[in-house]
Amino acid sequence: MTITENQESAEVSTGESIEKTGEKTEQDIFFYRVQYRDDGQFVTASCSIDGLPADSVVMVQTDHGLEPCKIRGIAPMCGCREHGRKVDFEIKRMATKSELNKFENLAGIEDRAFQICTGLIKKHNLKMSLVRVERFFNGSKMIFYFTAENRVDFRGLVKDLVQEFRTRVEMRQIGVRHETKMIGGIGTCGRELCCSSFIKKFDSVSIKMAKEQDLPLNPTKISGVCNRLLCCLTYEYDTYRRQRKKMPKPGRSIIIDDEQYLVRRQLVLQDAIIVENSVGEEKQLERDQWRTYRLAKKETQDKRKEKKSRE
Repeated sequence: MTITENQESAEVSTGESIEKTGEKTEQDIFFYRVQYRDDGQFVTASCSIDGLPADSVVMVQTDHGLEPCKIRGIAPMCGCREHGRKVDFEIKRMATKSELNKFENLAGIEDRAFQICTGLIKKHNLKMSLVRVERFFNGSKMIFYFTAENRVDFRGLVKDLVQEFRTRVEMRQIGVRHETKMIGGIGTCGRELCCSSFIKKFDSVSIKMAKEQDLPLNPTKISGVCNRLLCCLTYEYDTYRRQRKKMPKPGRSIIIDDEQYLVRRQLVLQDAIIVENSVGEEKQLERDQWRTYRLAKKETQDKRKEKKSRE
């Protein structure tokens, strides 16, 4: 069922629960991609009605009350609960006219708070850099995100902010990866940064992951906008590990078709290996050529076994 313009305007004016406008049963759940801020991440929200129009503003339930979000489209099927992916929010109803006006003014309030806080930071001579200001829709709290190399005594700053905005104030220190996530940007791949578009939790990334995938260890090649190792190094790491375990390891002597070779390197993407024969010639063996390999016994191992048997 698709919401008509009359139904949509009625909901906007009354703010009634969205379930009352549909003819669907409670068992019918639909999933949408919603965005809390115009520059924020897309998250998945559930609703009992189908066909909510794109760019409409709905109220979703959060830990600190109802917050407005814009619908950006239908969530992919893999985002459903049946497929095991977490649903981030539940859509409660359409936003009322007063909530729409308040939502439109929210960005301006946050921008003003950012400018005021920046001035107060200079006034208190604090070594910190303000990244973003977030104000709860109900006005009960404001969060000021900042970066700093060391711990900062911001008690005087908080006191001034409370006097200015007459609400609860939280100063939250974040790292460079979270800063990049909030600011956003374009990666070297030409796409929007993963952290600002869909990553919700940062996984640990190590240089070992780059080595496992045969990537050049040039810092400029494997580092992101945040000057930390690329988050995408984790995406195929497990696949590479599993595949390498199925292939003969470099340095091993193997026998294929009664001929002995020394494995030089693995080509995971091609599912092939580079080997060297007894005369020093290298060649590439495809999967159907090396899959029946067997390990060649080393002379040193044979001698040790003979020695133990004599003893």
